[in-house]
Amino acid sequence: MRFLLFVFIAILSLEAKGPDVRPVDNELYKKECATCHYGYQPGLLPTQSWEFIMQNLENHYGSDASIDDETNKSILSYLLANASQNAMNYKRSAKITNSLENGVLYKSITEIPYHIKKHRKIEKWMITQKEVKTLSNCTACHKKADQGIYGDDSVNIPNYGVWRD
Repeated sequence: MRFLLFVFIAILSLEAKGPDVRPVDNELYKKECATCHYGYQPGLLPTQSWEFIMQNLENHYGSDASIDDETNKSILSYLLANASQNAMNYKRSAKITNSLENGVLYKSITEIPYHIKKHRKIEKWMITQKEVKTLSNCTACHKKADQGIYGDDSVNIPNYGVWRD
């Protein structure tokens, strides 16, 4: 009987597990940013990174993603309020923040030390294959990324399968 109770509690704790980063909940951000690429949660980057990205939209990773000043200010406000160091109650945001080196400007998520550490065992072919292309394509492998869930139990790499670290 105690064993069954333990199993029941363990299952409930797994199901009750919340997101690793706060999911995107800003409609303007979704409209202006997440229609062209995956809507990265603000908690995946620190404030300095979001400021850099939003100040350089005319050269946004090879594209011109310019928006008007008012829209920019509104989106930037949302990003800064929810950036990694302001979302320490979310597990991955805290780990991202704790991995940052002082004085370093991280221009993309793929430069974040925690991100690099978590992907160090991934073989190059898994990343460069046509179904993934780059480490910035979170949703190719993290099947619950849009919910802010990035744990190993939701990773399924194309042409490889379920990832076990």
